[in-house]
Amino acid sequence: MSRGEGAHIFAPSARCDLFKVERVFRKESKLKKRLKINGIIMACAALVIVFSPKIFLRVYSGSMQEEILEVLGFALILLGQVIRVSARGYKAEHSQDSQALIQGGPYQMVRNPMYLGIFLIGLGVVLAIFKWWAIVIFIAVFIIRYILLIYKEENKLRRMFPQSYPEYCRKVPRIFPSLPSLVRLDIVDYLPIKIAWFKKEIGSILTLLLLTLLVESWEDIAREGFRVYLQQSVWLFLTFVLFIIFVILLSQCTYKKNESKTDKSQDNF
Repeated sequence: MSRGEGAHIFAPSARCDLFKVERVFRKESKLKKRLKINGIIMACAALVIVFSPKIFLRVYSGSMQEEILEVLGFALILLGQVIRVSARGYKAEHSQDSQALIQGGPYQMVRNPMYLGIFLIGLGVVLAIFKWWAIVIFIAVFIIRYILLIYKEENKLRRMFPQSYPEYCRKVPRIFPSLPSLVRLDIVDYLPIKIAWFKKEIGSILTLLLLTLLVESWEDIAREGFRVYLQQSVWLFLTFVLFIIFVILLSQCTYKKNESKTDKSQDNF
């Protein structure tokens, strides 16, 4: 074999590997930049809360309305985590190294399910511990931080998939799902879950929950004691238990559905 023939055979493979390395490097660089920006936003929010807690944090009153807001807030946090984990896990398994347009799983519910999850998590934190007017600040920060980013990503996808992506946009909403589509689809179709996906995210999930719970409970425990707080927070802990049961059942349904698809494909083969 001549040197020219060898170069002709191996050069395309080398170029392909180089392109893959460059894509991975660019992806990691963008992720680090986003994490840095989000970290700065969270650090600024934490400083504001530490130095001005009475301005932003809700004062405990023991009313039924406050209990409902706390339970609703933590329920939204948990739901947002499920959507975010489902979107990240499904994308990792089906994106084909970012070369395929994903339209299944949570991406048939909305085009940006990870941002929907982030929105629900943030809204849940606000409802759980902040005063009601902080919702306006949160929505403004969310719009400034993510809306332009979403448009930028959509323009990139239009260039990558000039035929399929516009059609996908006509069928699927950008961030917030439509109720008829949720009712029509099976929940396992648009919210698949695997326990392995949760294991990768368990650190960040627990950190956020524990910090939010600490801020929410600190004043109550200091004033009335830990035992009284537990008695008053029974609905909150029941929400956590129902969330764990929901994730386990959803993961089992996802596993069974995947097994059924595998069996059908083998029968067809």
